[in-house]
Amino acid sequence: MLKLRQSYQTENLLGLASPSSFSVWWNGGSILGTLLGFQILTGLFLSMHYSADILSAFSSVAHIMRDAPVGWLMRNLHANGASLFFVFIYLHVGRGLYYQSYTTQPHTWLVGTTILFVSMATAFLGYVLPWGQMSFWGATVITNLVSAIPYLGHYIVEWIWGGFSVGPATLNRFFSLHFILPFAIAGLSALHILFLHEKGSTNPLGDLNHVSKIPFHPYYTWKDIVGFMLVLMCLGVLGFYMPTYLGDPDNFIHANPMVTPVHIQPEWYFLFAYAILRTIPSKLGGVIALVMSIAILYLLPLGGATINYPAAFNPLYQYVFWVLVSTFGLLTWLGACPIEEPYSTLAVPLTVLYFILFGWLLILPTVWHSVVDNT
Repeated sequence: MLKLRQSYQTENLLGLASPSSFSVWWNGGSILGTLLGFQILTGLFLSMHYSADILSAFSSVAHIMRDAPVGWLMRNLHANGASLFFVFIYLHVGRGLYYQSYTTQPHTWLVGTTILFVSMATAFLGYVLPWGQMSFWGATVITNLVSAIPYLGHYIVEWIWGGFSVGPATLNRFFSLHFILPFAIAGLSALHILFLHEKGSTNPLGDLNHVSKIPFHPYYTWKDIVGFMLVLMCLGVLGFYMPTYLGDPDNFIHANPMVTPVHIQPEWYFLFAYAILRTIPSKLGGVIALVMSIAILYLLPLGGATINYPAAFNPLYQYVFWVLVSTFGLLTWLGACPIEEPYSTLAVPLTVLYFILFGWLLILPTVWHSVVDNT
């Protein structure tokens, strides 16, 4: 009975009817799954040599790089693998926005947004573990944002820290959570795939049912394998030849609570949200804007629209989408800039534009449908 069930599940996965019009943009999900597995494996290796103690955390990372067998490679691949993971998760979200997946697969979209949130939390926790200057001050600044919550914020921050400042208890908690959360992401990914298979994949034509379909295997398994190889090649280039290219030089200095870095900034994949945070004068307002810069993805399925006119036949939607992509890129650049003119002033209109464009994405499918029908 068990063999029959396993055979059925394998046949259901490999024989899944998939649209024949899939493009390379539909490789993102499988690549993300591979990168997640790779991050878990390299993370397990690193956890065997890492010490979650503020006196030895920094030196334990140096020990991994110098003394542990292939430790330098595991650490380089793990750190750069996180960056590649966010490259593809943003591409995956962008593809879903462009082809309006949130209108036809709301449950899949909502679970995917939750995966994005949990992935960001996991990456932030991992960034603290080396206990360098930027790790310590990044943890101090980001956790302090919680104190903006009225009445309870101060108590929540102390609970997160495990004391009255970022210290030994904080590092221990962050290490434990960083170890556990990837498995939560894996569980959410399984739920994401379950919802995807329930309704079927969208395609460039925006049709779910009336479209020619082919078995997933062997057509798309081979495409996925080619994608895996290209991504592993990119990861290899970063790990062997440019291991510190995406890192911050200040993180090669042991954390010192008495010396504040000249310019505190998070990893590149958080910079767009960091730029939005800095534009709001109010601390509470900045925290709300920071959270909403990602949580706004939860609101998109509420439009209740259907893909009557997919992006390929909706020039207004295409225009709004590419302006949003440009705004995201500019905010990422501004997040890495010092808090001074003209960068501070430039970020304000871009922040407003960012939220306005998401509002347009919410209503445009319905608006365009009405315009076309009336003409």
